[in-house]
Amino acid sequence: MFILWWIIVGLIAGFITGKLMKGSGFGPIMDIVVGIVGAVAGGFIMRTLGYADQGGLIYTIFVAVIGAVILTFLLRLITRKS
Repeated sequence: MFILWWIIVGLIAGFITGKLMKGSGFGPIMDIVVGIVGAVAGGFIMRTLGYADQGGLIYTIFVAVIGAVILTFLLRLITRKS
């Protein structure tokens, strides 16, 4: 059930990130992967900054979107075509 939760949060975060970052996304599967990895990265960043892991679904999605936006930005820098 825990993995299903991360997939749902990743899907939502990937979708929101795709809308926020403008341009084409990475496709549905990669958007989920970017959302999940972004959620983990966002959680790490928030814990490093001293924010507690409280807040439920909205907090989790917010943190996942922050992480996914940062990850998408970095991926676009790396894969930028000359």
